[in-house]
Amino acid sequence: MFLVYRVSFSLCRRLHFNRFPCFLASVRSSANLKGVCTDPKSTESKWGTKKRRETLLVVARNANMDSAENETVLAPLRLSVKQQGDVVRSLKESKAPEIDVKKAVHELKARKKILEDKELELAPVSASFDRSRMEDLLKRRFFYIQSFEIYGGITGQYDFGPMGCAMKNNLLAAWRNFFVLEEQMLEVDSSILTPEKVLKASGHVDRFADYMVKDEKNGECFRLDHLIKAHLEKIIADKKTSTDVKKECEDIIVKLDGMTKDEMDAILKKYDMKSPVTGNKLSSAMEFNLMFGISIGPTGQNKGYLRPETAQGIFVNFKRLLEFNQGRLPFAAAQIGNSFRNEISPRSGLIRVREFTMAEIEHFVDPSAKDHPKFDSVKDVELMLYSACNQMDGRPAELIKVGKAVEMNLIANETLAYFMARIYLFLTRIGVDQGRLRFRQHMSNEMAHYACDCWDAECKTSYGWIECVGCADRSCFDLKQHSKATGVQLVAEKKLPVPITVHKVEVLPNKRIIGSSYRQHGDLIYDTLANFDESEAAEVERQIKETGEYTLEIGDKRFSFKLDDINVRRCQKTVHVEEVVPNVIEPSFGIGRIMYAIFEHTFRTRDGDEQRTYLSLPSIIAPLKCSVLPLSNNPEFAPFILKLSRELTRADVSHKVDDSSGSIGRRYARTDEVAIPFGITVDFDSLKEPHTATLRERDSMHQIRAPLSLLPELVRDLSVGRITWKEVEKQYPRFEQQETTRDV
Repeated sequence: MFLVYRVSFSLCRRLHFNRFPCFLASVRSSANLKGVCTDPKSTESKWGTKKRRETLLVVARNANMDSAENETVLAPLRLSVKQQGDVVRSLKESKAPEIDVKKAVHELKARKKILEDKELELAPVSASFDRSRMEDLLKRRFFYIQSFEIYGGITGQYDFGPMGCAMKNNLLAAWRNFFVLEEQMLEVDSSILTPEKVLKASGHVDRFADYMVKDEKNGECFRLDHLIKAHLEKIIADKKTSTDVKKECEDIIVKLDGMTKDEMDAILKKYDMKSPVTGNKLSSAMEFNLMFGISIGPTGQNKGYLRPETAQGIFVNFKRLLEFNQGRLPFAAAQIGNSFRNEISPRSGLIRVREFTMAEIEHFVDPSAKDHPKFDSVKDVELMLYSACNQMDGRPAELIKVGKAVEMNLIANETLAYFMARIYLFLTRIGVDQGRLRFRQHMSNEMAHYACDCWDAECKTSYGWIECVGCADRSCFDLKQHSKATGVQLVAEKKLPVPITVHKVEVLPNKRIIGSSYRQHGDLIYDTLANFDESEAAEVERQIKETGEYTLEIGDKRFSFKLDDINVRRCQKTVHVEEVVPNVIEPSFGIGRIMYAIFEHTFRTRDGDEQRTYLSLPSIIAPLKCSVLPLSNNPEFAPFILKLSRELTRADVSHKVDDSSGSIGRRYARTDEVAIPFGITVDFDSLKEPHTATLRERDSMHQIRAPLSLLPELVRDLSVGRITWKEVEKQYPRFEQQETTRDV
């Protein structure tokens, strides 16, 4: 067998191999082949003009190369990552200037990327997997295709066909059963059309924007920071570039994240950057919002967006959900729906698209009590954890029990750990290969400022490791932001063990005066003033005393009050409850990405017949659960087929009757391609008393014979996992071959 090492020398240059000669040396020594050139320049002339290519180093090594040999290759890379990780830690501890920390983190990412690429190269390659063949099967059997295909298609948009639609619906039904029903969550279905002020409060309006430039001749768009980075890395990799220019380019790359449009424009002009595809001139930088802007209503004045995530629809309904749950914490709300992001350069099939289905959970919990009542049920589940420390130290992911990870403070709390374990159990149940699943912890530089801890469930595919589920402790950021924008207190009440006396400063509105002045907004003003804390009330008192007037701002509205309109009162109160802003644990599932990972993980080729490919989808998400096949077009089979189909429908078993022409083997192959796990064949023995038929299992191709009357319930139990195929084989006799003609 052969192990294929993929070494992209453009990547080597971008990641500064010239500054780490030991890296390139290790790659060369790993190849150890005569006649294989590892000089980047020697490959330049063979590159296409429109498509980036990689140099493939085919190494005659056994695919099961001893792990000690792997570690010999990986050891210098791990050491290099650890050394840079220590540099980052030291700079942060000494409170070094931000620019120095950014430079160190940038270097750490570069070394980490080289290490991860090498780990992927050394991992055993599945000889049976061929992405082009899998994509051909998915397209031919209409699982999904590019949207508006007959018009040339639209990048980043896909239509699901009958099989893809059924699989997606089954996956979502399994998700709903596994999470919503088992955890007794509250499900909502909020509007896709979202007013701008909602997303302004959540931070999406300001945060969901990138700068881009256009090819002035053909209009092709490029994300500006990516274009600048790629261009400068090419300059750095050029041996003719002076040390000063290299240093200047490196400084620019580090500072890119915080640059303004004008600063990026200046760099674009200084380095005379052109379109990387055509070489044409580029336009000036322009801001591009990744959300789809819309106008709600006929006036055009109510600006909004197609939602970029489903979570905000849950947060804005928190108060109603809390009331529905009788005011008690913890509780969880869930939502399934489509979200939209106007990606500049969508790619990689279902992995990066503009319209995608999400299934999100927001678990609201008391910030001082993040334990979970069902944690003991998952504490022994083992997860492959790729912690932030391991990433900085160059160490691989480790298999650790969930309970141990919480004890070590590796995972922040029990509730977060509980959901991570549940995510693992769900993904492996629906077809994700547990050997190609890991949880990667966000490093401090990539975690949102409000998050306490964040882990991504990543699936290994032919595109590398892709994030399929995010699981984050978001603290109380979203609820506080919406409270601040609306004046509505999004809090829960927590009963105190012993009543306490507190000093209160209250703002009391004169409802008669305010009601006549601001009739339409009276309730909003009363609620806002009633929820002022002590410092806010003191500020009202100060302004009224000093200026005789106070201005209240709620969102984009302003209300002015005179001395007689409001009064500030100080008093003592005995309170029995405490108000808390709940923290949120958020598992967020990208359904399209999960589907793609499952397609890759379940794509199979029949042993001894490489032309026969199929999808080994678990029955719980298979598009159809059963096929019904008459052995031939003999009319005597028709009544049995009709009755069997009717009984399967009554048993809620989705199925397909295939009475087309062709051999039984060819029809089995067709049903295998669309991942149907079970097949019932009515043959000449079925015409005899007692009436029986064969039942075939897709993956093993084994068959048993059972009474026709029992088959519908048997298939139903197999489809939902109440019984396994091994148990069925023990209960019924194995069947080897159908009779193709009637006995004379």
